[in-house]
Amino acid sequence: MKLLFAMMLAACAALAHAADPVDVQLAGTPVTRRADSLAAPLQNIYGRSHLSLNGRWSYIIDPYETGYYDYRHVPFDASSSGKGGFYDDRKPKDKGDWVEYDFDRAPTMKIPGDWNSQAEKLQLYEGTLWLRQVFEAQPVQGKRYMLYFGAVNYEAHVYLNGKKLGMHRGGFTPFQFDVTDQLVKGRNVVVVKADNTRHQDAIPTLNTDWWNYGGITRDVLLAEVPATHIADYKLQLAKGDAHRIEGYVQMAGASGPQKVTVSIPEARIQASVQTDAQGRALVSIPVNKLDLWSPEHPKLYAVTLSGAGDKVDDRIGFRTIETRGEDILLNGKRVFLRGISLHDENPLIPGRLRGSGDMRMLLQWAREMNCNYVRLAHYPHSEEMIRLADEMGLMVWAEVPVYWTISWDKPETWANAQAQLTDLIVRDKNRASVVVWSIGNETPISAPRNAFMGGLARTARALDDTRLVAAALEIHRKGKTITIEDPLSSLLDLASFNEYAGWYWASNAEMLDFKFDIRLNKPVVVTEFGADALGGYHADADTRWSEEYQDALYRNQFRMLDGIPGLRGMTPWVLVDFRSPRRTHPYFQDFWNRKGLISDDGKKKQAYFTLKRYYEDKQRQYE
Repeated sequence: MKLLFAMMLAACAALAHAADPVDVQLAGTPVTRRADSLAAPLQNIYGRSHLSLNGRWSYIIDPYETGYYDYRHVPFDASSSGKGGFYDDRKPKDKGDWVEYDFDRAPTMKIPGDWNSQAEKLQLYEGTLWLRQVFEAQPVQGKRYMLYFGAVNYEAHVYLNGKKLGMHRGGFTPFQFDVTDQLVKGRNVVVVKADNTRHQDAIPTLNTDWWNYGGITRDVLLAEVPATHIADYKLQLAKGDAHRIEGYVQMAGASGPQKVTVSIPEARIQASVQTDAQGRALVSIPVNKLDLWSPEHPKLYAVTLSGAGDKVDDRIGFRTIETRGEDILLNGKRVFLRGISLHDENPLIPGRLRGSGDMRMLLQWAREMNCNYVRLAHYPHSEEMIRLADEMGLMVWAEVPVYWTISWDKPETWANAQAQLTDLIVRDKNRASVVVWSIGNETPISAPRNAFMGGLARTARALDDTRLVAAALEIHRKGKTITIEDPLSSLLDLASFNEYAGWYWASNAEMLDFKFDIRLNKPVVVTEFGADALGGYHADADTRWSEEYQDALYRNQFRMLDGIPGLRGMTPWVLVDFRSPRRTHPYFQDFWNRKGLISDDGKKKQAYFTLKRYYEDKQRQYE
């Protein structure tokens, strides 16, 4: 197995697009990105005709997975029928012993939404829930139907009308099934076995610093498309070239070459391309002048793709992002990334962000602090969040949950990580706000880890060469000198790292004795620093947990970090307090990470205003 894994990683340099641009293989070693029964998610699902299956879903708690395994712990899926315990709730007595399961009498919860925040007995629950939705459909002959899930944490088994559609692993990326042959006129029943159990070999692994929210946490849609339809597309400015739009269009279901038209009326652009035998067409359109997207001017163009009787509308911004020496260039101009980190969680209402109102609130708090940039940690946030960042003018660091110490030498763990990174890039590749693909956070150096992370860096570049590739690295301290000695840094565009001087090491005053020695000739972006402060707790600047201590730490961080010649950005940790089972102090934490600049009741701490003033100074320096 180790030999197989070594061969797989060694082949990463040979990454190439398959006929379907969503699927990626490593030369010599196929990587299974998704189960055969899963279909690649449609690009811009919200631009399609669709029926929302959101709302109240019935649920059954099943800690022993009795609905999935028989009494000898053999999956019902392995039986000759291939049907699970809840395979068809319309005929519950067909399973005989399963009469105690009754969705009609079961409680309900709101979907999308995590289960931890919707029932007190589920607050700390990790395991299996069965969820059911009943809906009406009127499928049309000649159309195809896709059952789409924005995210289910972590493992999802999906059944429709008595037939198992398939399984998906990964709690933060979308997946869909082609259900054209299973959908019926009238009443349809979808059942999901959702399991948020943590595993050592999973992505993320057992040990994290955020709440393990379970359930169907993002939208569920039934999309309708023509038999021949536009499945995927990418339209962005060519790398470093503001005068050419490049990308591709991928058709599905086509029996031969198809003509596809790309139209951007406001920019007076209309171009036609011809797909090849695999339904793929490359796009290369010269442009004289475009109104480029930036935080100061987040311009989005109405874009229409049409062909073979199908049409998709989108709103796309165009900008370039690159590095030159120690500088980051947005549209060819030097920029300082005035950022903040944030989680996909609403501190005011328990649970995951539940809609655009929650998301807009967080991003607006960042904008009010004069941010032009956010780090969406430590996993893919929702497509809606990215589209809001497009609209509101916030650059985005997008990340996958390759977090701390995972099973670096397991091929299945590598395949999982590569799949989640691929799904993230495929989903958000048309969003101008995304300027950085991050492949992980605080991963300790070792030979297996270096090979694993190097493979992810190459995957990201093979899928998208128009954005920066980075990771939140760990630093090394030698006496009073701080360095980056990570071989992965040679494969990244940024010298990006986390450091917690003044909190986890050194005192608030001692941090000023440290100096940085970074010799990478790359822009330095500090991806985390910070200190816990209980909102409303006041003391002197030497008293931990106080707002004054946190504020003093920020002031000292600025003095220390401004001594780095190549400093070009930061995302302090974190915008708002968030829930974490790791944070057990009974008074100051109570299962909250208190490093937020905004408290769990929405009040801004002193350090919020200190960072705001610092960013105002940085903005003036870079105007």
